[in-house]
Amino acid sequence: MKVTNITNIEKFFEVVDSCKGKVELVTGEGDRLNLKSKLSQYVSLANIFSNGEIPELEIIAYEPEDTEKLIGFMINGE
Repeated sequence: MKVTNITNIEKFFEVVDSCKGKVELVTGEGDRLNLKSKLSQYVSLANIFSNGEIPELEIIAYEPEDTEKLIGFMINGE
């Protein structure tokens, strides 16, 4: 799924951390980073963070309930 305009990055990673299954970030080169890893979170922030928001990410969540959590965050910011 593509997610856009994440302005509350801290809350985004809280949602990712609360997911039960694997959540991956797909880089522009096609690499997959495990977003549940704190190191990957820092690396992803360093590579794509600009002006306090993340404009667009491709995220893969392997559990349906995790996908619902991420969609809920994108719709409601929660």
